[in-house]
Formats: sequence, structure tokens, C-alpha cells
Amino acid sequence: MTRIVYVNGEYLPEAEARVSVFDRGFLMADGVYEVTSVLDGKLVDFAGHTQRLARSLAELGIENPMGAEEWLAVHRELVARNALTEGMVYLQVTRGNPGDRDFAFPDPAVTKPTVVLFTQSKPGLADNPAAKAGMKVISIPDIRWGRRDIKTVQLLYPSMGKMMAKAAGVDDAWLVEDGFVTEGTSNNVYIVKGGRIVTRPLSNDILHGITRAALLRYAAEAQLTVEERPFTVDEAKAADEAFFTSASAFVMPVVEIDGAKVGTGAPGPVATRLREIYLDESRKAAV
Repeated sequence: MTRIVYVNGEYLPEAEARVSVFDRGFLMADGVYEVTSVLDGKLVDFAGHTQRLARSLAELGIENPMGAEEWLAVHRELVARNALTEGMVYLQVTRGNPGDRDFAFPDPAVTKPTVVLFTQSKPGLADNPAAKAGMKVISIPDIRWGRRDIKTVQLLYPSMGKMMAKAAGVDDAWLVEDGFVTEGTSNNVYIVKGGRIVTRPLSNDILHGITRAALLRYAAEAQLTVEERPFTVDEAKAADEAFFTSASAFVMPVVEIDGAKVGTGAPGPVATRLREIYLDESRKAAV
């Protein structure tokens, strides 16, 4: 079946989709994105993703081209047209095509945002074998720009980090700044010590994860103690457990950091239980 994508108000076969070479997303990485997981044909944490999208656009001064209900309708239409039962919907909004290349922002009254959405089928997304084996990570310096709270399409260094991890024979990289872990290449990170979940507090230094927000809410409901503070790589290595969260990985245990075994070297009970809770609650609340 030919995948159907959405480009500026049209549903098109992917081979017919076009964006201008002068689009600022292409030339300047001047845009933002969101990824919403789909389980059982329904959208997970959708309201959180549209709220963060609106915030990211506002921070960059880009007009939000749709309201929440319009975004929901487009997502649902793409899920239906592509018969997607398990996978993701990728959404990107850029500042648009001003007709030529210029560092200065174009007049928003003249140049409208470019909107692109597409689906990615990921059978087995919820039953990822990595959740049972756990992930191995390395630490690398965090040299990204200072507004990581805006979910921009500027993903070169995170991509480089994933390639560093691949070259080291592991699954991912955790980024470190001023001695403290900020986040993973595409996820929020946590450790567990003495039954307490520790994660970095929200700021401009990290992405305000939608899965993170849901998970911390579920952890509180399960009467688990959460401590929001920075932690070091050494502290992570000495933890009982470690894990990360993202829209596509949900809750993923980490069993090794820089070659050092975390805890028993296997997924721990807290991360395992949180993954179960998250998937169960997310399926119930999906739209």
C-alpha cells in the first residue's frame, strides 16, 4: 500500500509530496516537530503533544497553522488512510518558503508555515525486546544550543551522538554538561536509588518530555518518590536502576553506562513496573 502523507492541506501519495528548496526548514532548520505514538490505532498523549507544539512555535514566533481539534482530525485521517495500528505520526511545521534564502525571518503575513505529516508503521512498538534486555549507553559532551526546551528540527548533534553510540557498540548516548547528565540523544533520563526516582528538573536545558510528564504523574499515583534534580554519570553508574522515556520508546531500562553495569545489569523492578503502568494507562487514555 502506498503511504499517504499530508503536505499543506493535501493528502498525497508520498511519491507526489513536494516541499520547496527555499523552505526555511530545509535551509535553516527553522522549524519544530512532534512525534505521537499510535497504539491499537489510537493516538497516545495527543493533548500533550499539541500543547508542546504550540509552545515551541510560540517560542520561535511561528504561527500555529491549526487548532487542537484540527490537528487531531489530520492525525486521525492519516492513521485511517494508512491503516496504522502501531507506530508513529510525525509532524513538522517550518517558517515556510519565502521564495529565496535570507537569514532574516520573512513577513509572516506573506509567508505561511509549511506543514508536513507522515506515518511510520512500527509493528511490535509496545513489545520491543529491548525493554526486556535493557539498553547500553555511553556518555558524551552536550554541545547543543541553549534552548533544548524547544523541539526544533535541529537534530544534527543528537544524530551524531547516536552514531557515536553505534561506533562504540552500544544503543544510545547520554549527554553531559558541567558534570551533570542533561538527557539522552532523543529522550529524558532517570536513575533509581533506594526506591527514589531521580530526574533532571525542567528548564531550557532539556526537552519538556510529554512521556516524562505522564510517567511522573503515574509514578506519583503509584506512590513512588520522585526527586527532580541533576545527577552525575558516576551517580548513574552507582544507581540501582536507570531508564529513559520517549514517545516512541515509552519507558526503556538502561543496564550499562560507559561499560559499567547498572545495578544487577538487568532491567530493574521500578523501570519494568513503570513501563507496564505507562502502556496500560496510555492505551486507556489514547484518542
